[in-house]
Amino acid sequence: MSKKNIVTGILSYGMSGRVFHAPFIHQKSRFELRAVVERHEKRAHQRYPAVISYDTVDDLLNDDKIELVIVNTPNDTHVDYATKALKAGKHILVEKPFAPNSEDAKRLFDLGKEVGKHVMVFQNRRWDSDFKLLKRVVERETLGELIELHVRFDRYRLEKSPKIFKEQRIPGSGVLYDLGPHLLDQVISLFGKPDKSIKIVSTHRPESEVDDFSTIVLTYPQGFTVFIHASLLVAHPLPAYVLHGTKGSFQKVRADVQEDQLQAGISPKDPAYGIEPPGKEGLITIIKPNGDRELRYREALKGDYNDLFNAIYGQLRKGEPFPVKQEEILWQMEILEQPAWNG
Repeated sequence: MSKKNIVTGILSYGMSGRVFHAPFIHQKSRFELRAVVERHEKRAHQRYPAVISYDTVDDLLNDDKIELVIVNTPNDTHVDYATKALKAGKHILVEKPFAPNSEDAKRLFDLGKEVGKHVMVFQNRRWDSDFKLLKRVVERETLGELIELHVRFDRYRLEKSPKIFKEQRIPGSGVLYDLGPHLLDQVISLFGKPDKSIKIVSTHRPESEVDDFSTIVLTYPQGFTVFIHASLLVAHPLPAYVLHGTKGSFQKVRADVQEDQLQAGISPKDPAYGIEPPGKEGLITIIKPNGDRELRYREALKGDYNDLFNAIYGQLRKGEPFPVKQEEILWQMEILEQPAWNG
């Protein structure tokens, strides 16, 4: 296969385009950032002087030199723009939520196969430092038979988001579809498809039209249960990960620094990129045969979204399977779209 750079276009140069995509695509060894869409303010050229700033999505999709399109537009437009990009002969990388439901998700995957283009989903939080430590603990530490895992994403945002699409009662809005796909993807990547699931959502912010609290309960064989929580009204965040087994427990606060570093303009190539500060270590508590407790502190692994883009390059240039599997996304969508439990 060709090893040439992957010429890429980004459909929006808002926060996600500026922070989560452009810094990684603008690496001459693998990718070429050719174009972005900027409907109003033209700011991309300030950081990337050679970039083309198109006024519309159609203009970018009509650029024959672009091979990969990143769909990072408002949630309710993902399916439409992803469909247009595939029909225009582009590979696509789509932000979460990939689609509002599993039917639309399957239709996109099928269309990708039909036109011979790769459909990839941007689940970047598989490469968060704190989650990578949880994964290592699950795979290498002896906590015994696993009993329960709590995965949380806590924020406190009483005011409405300035991103209107997140606050309107439209497909893909609310905290469940904003943060839930990240957490579900992490759990599914570790443990696979659950046997059963329950979804609970509620709204508490004044005049809010969408859910700001969500809980998903997943059950697995041998009695292992996962509780996934996402809330916009937690004044004091709890640990992001708490795992209990028959021989011990693990807990870790959410401390990945990549988003803050990228917001501050730090390059993904910087040696300090993705390194958590001291004092945020994970804690393993092991119950010894004599009943004593042994405490083990574990530093988080380096968080690195570069690995996600390495995987994109591996898919498109080397034929390597993309780690975020299509069936995993379909499982995720089926869990998100199920009716909420009302007690």
